[in-house]
Amino acid sequence: MATEKIILGIDPGTTIMGFGIIKVVNKKMEFIQMNELLLKKYNDPYTKLKLIFERTLELIDTYHPDEIAIEAPFFGKNVQSMLKLGRAQGVAMAAGLSRQIPITEYMPKKIKMAITGNGNASKEQVAKMLQGMLNLKTLPKNLDSTDGLAAAVCHFYNEGRMEIGKNYTGWEAFVKHNPKKIN
Repeated sequence: MATEKIILGIDPGTTIMGFGIIKVVNKKMEFIQMNELLLKKYNDPYTKLKLIFERTLELIDTYHPDEIAIEAPFFGKNVQSMLKLGRAQGVAMAAGLSRQIPITEYMPKKIKMAITGNGNASKEQVAKMLQGMLNLKTLPKNLDSTDGLAAAVCHFYNEGRMEIGKNYTGWEAFVKHNPKKIN
């Protein structure tokens, strides 16, 4: 009997949100889709967050993923950028949690390591490896969608090793593991 699972990978961002979807059938990956949500033209940060939430729900309702893998924001020098990324990640996670879909976060280096074997690989190197792995004919102009796809592939490779990232199955699990974030 064939086992089948769909994984949605998300690279959150307030300028571009990249996403990729794979299907796993009997432990083999199949490429389904990758794309991006372009948010540059919107000036209002709350409109951007609303659009990220709505697009994530639309992807969930269209492709019915069994699991979501999301790239965690990395610490940079610009605190404002980190806050914006954290908000983008949060609304994407909230969309998944509202549909009771398990979510796992992966650090960017962990994703790059899973795809290329090098945690310091460039976006271009990650994209080229994915192109070969999944027989992608062309690569997108912006590589945010391949970053989202990379999160999904990383999750596939790390299946069964949940200590890799933080894993939440719903709001109750999130609250239980993050009591200090709840007021």
